[in-house]
Formats: sequence, C-alpha cells, structure tokens
Amino acid sequence: MLVNSSQDNTWIGSNVTNFQERSIALGYTYSMYWSVVTLTTVGYGDLRAHNSGEKIFVIFYMLFNIGLTAYLIGNMTNIIVHNVARTFLMRDAINDILRYASKNRLPEGIKEKMLAHLTLSFKTAELQHEEVLEDLPKAIRSSISQHLFHTTLENTYLFKGVSGDFLVQLVSEIKAEYIPPKVDIIIQNEIPTDFYIIVSGAVEVVTYKNGIEQFLSKLESPELFGEIGVIFNTPQPFTVRSKRLSQVVRISHHHFKQLVQPLKADGKIILSNFLQHLRGIEKEELQEIPLISELLSDLNIEVGTMSKGQNHEGRQSQEGTSKLMRHLELFHY
Repeated sequence: MLVNSSQDNTWIGSNVTNFQERSIALGYTYSMYWSVVTLTTVGYGDLRAHNSGEKIFVIFYMLFNIGLTAYLIGNMTNIIVHNVARTFLMRDAINDILRYASKNRLPEGIKEKMLAHLTLSFKTAELQHEEVLEDLPKAIRSSISQHLFHTTLENTYLFKGVSGDFLVQLVSEIKAEYIPPKVDIIIQNEIPTDFYIIVSGAVEVVTYKNGIEQFLSKLESPELFGEIGVIFNTPQPFTVRSKRLSQVVRISHHHFKQLVQPLKADGKIILSNFLQHLRGIEKEELQEIPLISELLSDLNIEVGTMSKGQNHEGRQSQEGTSKLMRHLELFHY
C-alpha cells in the first residue's frame, strides 16, 4: 500500500495506475508529450510535478527551454534577415539599372546584358575568389591559385616548356572571373590591357566587316585569347564573346611584361610558342590581322634566305624567334 502511495505521488503515477507494470513505450509517449507541452509553453496542467525532486527538475528544464527557444528564434531571425537583405540589395540594384537604362534610353540588348551580369554576380557571389582571398596572406593565396589554375596554365600553348618558377610567379598574379553568356569580353579595336585563359566554358571569336558580324572560331579550355593584342601592343583584332557561363583567368599586360622581361630563357620559349601559333592561324583570321601577315611573310623570306640550301628546322625556328623579338616592345630587355 505504501509503494502504491509513493508511485501515485509522481507526475506519471498520478495519471497512469501501476505505470511501472505497463509497457516502456507508454512511458516514452507520456514523456514526449510532457516535454513538447512544456517546451511550447502550452501547459495543459494534466501532467505536472508532484514532489520536490520533480519540481527541481522542472525548474531547470524550463530554464533550459528558455535558452533553447531564444537560440532557435535568434538563428531563424538571422537567416531570414540575411536572405531578405540580399533580396533587397539585388532588387535595389536592378531598379538602379532600370532607371539608368530608361534615363539614358539604352537599347534593350545592352539593358539585358547589364541585368544578366548583375544576376550572375549575385548567383556566383560564393564562387568569387577575391572576397575570400583578400584577407589571406599572399603565400596562402598563391597556394590556392596554384592548386586551382596551375594545370590550366601549364597546358596553355603559350606557356608550354617554360620554367616552373615562371608559372609559379604568373599564377600568383592572375585574377579569376565568371562571365555570363553572350557578353563581349574583348571588343575589336580596343586598347589591349589584359589577355585571358579559359578555365571552363567556351567563347567565340568574331569580327566585323562593314558593320556585319562574321564568326571566325570557337575557343574552349585551356585556350587563351587577347594575347595577340597584348604581345604586339596593338588594338585587339577580334571581338571575343562568351557562349555560355565561363570561368576565365585574366592576366594583366603590365604584370606579364614585368614577369617576362627578366627571364630571358622563358621569354624566348614563349616567343617560340607564339610564333608557332601564329603560323597555325586559319587564313580567315590571318586576313583580319595585316600586321601579322606582313610579319610572317618577312620572317619566312629572311629565314629562307639565311637557311638556303639547309634543312634545319630548329635553326629556322630560332632565327624566326629572334626576328620576332626585335619587333616586340614587350620582349625588349
């Protein structure tokens, strides 16, 4: 009789007679029910503390629930505010673009490109490297760039055979970018400031004749573009446009010149690779670059005269490279 009295003086014994003889599932069901009712602050009062030990436990349990509830609500608020803030920021940026386009009466094509670029910037914000890397030491940034882009640069025709030191220095100076589809990365006849290497995606090379656009070629990883204008220091001969979402690495004319000039051996290798590439350019593209056509013609005549009666391709390549170097300000040491 005394045992039954002590069992009844508990939170579950007051509701379930002989609960110790009932299934354990019933005990867990009542426990979960009481926990949820207490956590949600409903408090029906059907299950409550009946002795001092249970009251002390309930006190600490409710204090824990207050902390847990505050933590959950705080985190949910931060998530909502963060998402809403990005949404508001993007909406304001879109409105600014629309107002600017309307005020200046920009064509629909230009307005769509501006909006596409803005949308891509927001969608790929987590993929951009600059914001992530800017606070890191240079050694760590260099290691990350080496891991991400070293293989791509190594497989690019212009840098095949160069020293490892040159590639390490070059990779440390590159800038990675994501380009949305149908965006002109390089515009024909613009001043050359950078050239690009394709990491992923694809671009198309086009030219304009009498206002009519003509497709010349399609480039994919690990090909590069813009190097002709940079190396010859002449206006870019072609327009290069992205075909789909593409990642490229940008190499500054200034930084490239600073890297190449002290490294004579690597400079000659780069020039030799570049000369071979020029000789392999399709006739349609070569016709659009009179400077290169004339230069290749001069090189062939001079090398042919100096090597007359001989069949030494290595010597011809060396003579051609030396002749080309004399034409280029970039490689003057």
